[in-house]
Amino acid sequence: MLVAEAVGRALVEAGVDHVFGVVGSGNFHLTNAMVAAGARFVATRHEGGAATAADAYARTSDRVAAVTLHQGCGLTNAMTGVAEAAKSRTPLVVVAAEVTQPRSNFYVDQTALAEAVGAVPVRIGSAASAVADARAAVALARDQRRTVLLNVPLDVQGEESAADAGDRTPTDGPDRHGRAPSEDDLGTLLDALASAQRPVFVAGRGARGAGPELALLAERCGALLATSAVARGLFVADPWSLDVSGGFSTPLAAELIAGADLVVGWGCALNMWTMRHGRLIGPGTTVVQVDDEAASIGVHRPGALGVVGDVGATARAAAERLFGSREGYRTAEVGARIVAEGRWRDVPYDDDSTTDAAGQPARIDPRTLTLALDDLLPRERVVGVDSGNFMGYPSAYLAVPDERGFCFTQAFQSIGLGLATTIGAALAQPDRLPVAALGDGGALMGAAELDTVVRLGLPMVVVVYDDEAYGAEVHHFGPGGHRLDTVEFPPTDVAAIGRGYGLDAVTVRGTDDLAGVARWLEGSRDRPLLVDAKITSAPSWWLEEAFRGH
Repeated sequence: MLVAEAVGRALVEAGVDHVFGVVGSGNFHLTNAMVAAGARFVATRHEGGAATAADAYARTSDRVAAVTLHQGCGLTNAMTGVAEAAKSRTPLVVVAAEVTQPRSNFYVDQTALAEAVGAVPVRIGSAASAVADARAAVALARDQRRTVLLNVPLDVQGEESAADAGDRTPTDGPDRHGRAPSEDDLGTLLDALASAQRPVFVAGRGARGAGPELALLAERCGALLATSAVARGLFVADPWSLDVSGGFSTPLAAELIAGADLVVGWGCALNMWTMRHGRLIGPGTTVVQVDDEAASIGVHRPGALGVVGDVGATARAAAERLFGSREGYRTAEVGARIVAEGRWRDVPYDDDSTTDAAGQPARIDPRTLTLALDDLLPRERVVGVDSGNFMGYPSAYLAVPDERGFCFTQAFQSIGLGLATTIGAALAQPDRLPVAALGDGGALMGAAELDTVVRLGLPMVVVVYDDEAYGAEVHHFGPGGHRLDTVEFPPTDVAAIGRGYGLDAVTVRGTDDLAGVARWLEGSRDRPLLVDAKITSAPSWWLEEAFRGH
């Protein structure tokens, strides 16, 4: 068996069941070997889409995913998606063919590329070590939650693999899952909880899967519950949930979090976005961070008290030391306000939808659009969101069923990732309706993957918030009197583009146009649907907050 085939088989045997990519000469045999070994291969139209879809699949399934790439240009095409995954600590193996001769047109320093974006480079060193190297890459991704670039040199790929290589088992990296905190660290947390009158828990990516443990502890100490954006949905059924902390916070959530005397970040960096540049931490508020990596504590909140341990294990250990329940922040008044004001749909707004000279709808307020879609679309959904001025509307107004129903690839703040994000999330949650929320800039940037949506037969709803501009730049620089023709564009018939790829499509200028969405939902849904929503353009509240922070 050739090394290329042995490596592909080893990756699948080590636990990779989905691999995304674009196949070229350098990764042809390796990819086919993965398919032969039982992995599902998802061909995308661009390597960037492959990396992002694999990232989203891993996030939404809690499994290691893989990307398979041609040498050199295949990897460079994927680098934005790889950077997003690396910054998000996604367990992902990027399998790239590699040329090692600088005279080759395909030569780049692939190890340096990985290191530049925070991925971990690993190389298949020889035919003798190939299988062990491949299995070690999967173990590193899984156990340390890292994005790993596995370079597979072309000259080694063509060698015969060692006969006994399949029997080699790599040594796993440190497994922190379930690690309880030390007694001293647990005491620090319990002391903080005991003295708090208004505690708030903010759960991040590291708390996914630990919702029940955190909810029990919060009940016993009277804490309100919130999440970072990436963990949205973790406490969706809890009556004391404030939803998202940060730029997407409701006015009530911002008020109550800022009024806390204790904020505990659970697997959460408490960064500038989640804490609104520190404005959600009141004077004298005690801050505790629970994380399974000591190095992560205090990075964004110097002075935070640190508790090193797995989120679920730590919450469980703390709850076992507490009996009964305290009122804490869970007063009758606060509970009544959460019922009345706790969701964005409960916050009044002036609808700024517009009409044309003939009195016909021209542009729809994005809040009105998103609320109407929230009412129309089934609750069992998985929502992927691109980046841009529009992004707060689907993130705030579209409900999600749990933390696996929201996929937010925003660590690198790149536009154009939303469609591929939703493809990966849809494959990880096949029983849910996938909803991709995109701006027009990001939709056109990633439009090639509309072909992938159709080819895979995904019953996806692609909502394009079309303001004919890069809205963030318009609202950032416009008030300063700067020329905006570099970031504004003539009208584009995005619905026609969708039909060209084989999607059903509707153009929405007013709420009556959403009848087309209702008809699609009532039908067979045998083709995905694109909603070309011509929205009004205004600076979103979360973006104004971010600009003030800078």
